[in-house]
Amino acid sequence: MTVAPRRALTWLRWYVTEVTGESAYDRHVARLRRDDPAAPVPTRRAFERMRVERRYGDPRGGGHGCC
Repeated sequence: MTVAPRRALTWLRWYVTEVTGESAYDRHVARLRRDDPAAPVPTRRAFERMRVERRYGDPRGGGHGCC
């Protein structure tokens, strides 16, 4: 594979993971490790559950709500 198509595929993969939120867990883990290396790291499943609860939770409880 030549350089241009490989670069395009790499960029496309990065773009899709950013738009879909797939990279959020990796960024979260990196931030946890940087700030406190001894901090417990949640599993991906636990992280996604927290993320969904934050997004669609009770607006009075600090969540943004759905609308």
